[in-house]
Amino acid sequence: MSDRKTLQLRDPSETDAAPAVKKRGRGWEISEKRLDNLHEQARKMRRHSSPAHKALAARFAKEDFGKFKFTRHTVVGSAILDFVSHPLGLAVAIDEPDQNDALARRRDKSLSAVGIEVFRIPAETILEDVEAAMQPIFAAMNARYRDKQTARRDHQSKYGATPRGAPNRNRNAENR
Repeated sequence: MSDRKTLQLRDPSETDAAPAVKKRGRGWEISEKRLDNLHEQARKMRRHSSPAHKALAARFAKEDFGKFKFTRHTVVGSAILDFVSHPLGLAVAIDEPDQNDALARRRDKSLSAVGIEVFRIPAETILEDVEAAMQPIFAAMNARYRDKQTARRDHQSKYGATPRGAPNRNRNAENR
C-alpha cells in the first residue's frame, strides 16, 4: 500500500463542530504571498529557460501524449517542477550541474508523499541526444501508467466502484 495521503472522515457523533477548512495556499499550507512569489518565479523560469529545458520542451511539443501531456515549470506545493504530467503523477526533473542535491532529494521525498513520482535526468544527456534521453522518460511514463491501471483494478475489485466518467461495464453487460 502506498503512503499516499487520504481523506479521513470522522464519525459525526464524535464532534459537534465541523473542522475549519484551511484556505491558505490554494489547498496547500503555504501563504498566498509565498505562492504568488513561486508562480512569478516559475514565469521567469519559463521565459529564461536553460538550453536543456528548451530542447526537452521542444521534444515534448512534437509528441502527442493526449491527456498525459507535460507542462513546464509548474508549481506544485512549494516546489517548481521542470516538467509534470498531473494525470500520470509523474514529474521530469532536469539535473543541472550547479544544483543542490540535498534540497532536490528532500523535495522529491515530499512530492512522493502526495503521489508524484520524480524522474531525474542529467542536463548533459538531453543536450547530447534528446532522442536517447526520451527513451527512459517513455519507460517511466509506461511504468507509471501501468501502476495507475493496477491500482484502479485493485480498487474496483475491492470496492466494486467505477471511476468518475467511466462506463459501468457490469451494468452494460446486464442490459444486453
